Amino acid sequence: MIIKRKCIITAQLLDRTLLFKVVKDKDNNVSIDLSYNKPGRGAYISKDIDVINMAKKKDALSRALRHKIDQSIYDELINLLKGE
Repeated sequence: MIIKRKCIITAQLLDRTLLFKVVKDKDNNVSIDLSYNKPGRGAYISKDIDVINMAKKKDALSRALRHKIDQSIYDELINLLKGE
């Protein structure tokens, strides 16, 4: 079964494996969920460097998670995408 989620930037419905999931837990800790199973408020963003840069410019994850997040999360997403 294919599970689809919507990217917060492109608004495209995509298979969740084509998206990164960023989660804010009940203690307001923000992390990247590579297992797609962590509880908490989640936001999905396409695995595309241009989309991630646009999200960084707009600080879209802060809006989606309703919590100010550190800009290093975006850098971490880019590093994951590059395979570092």
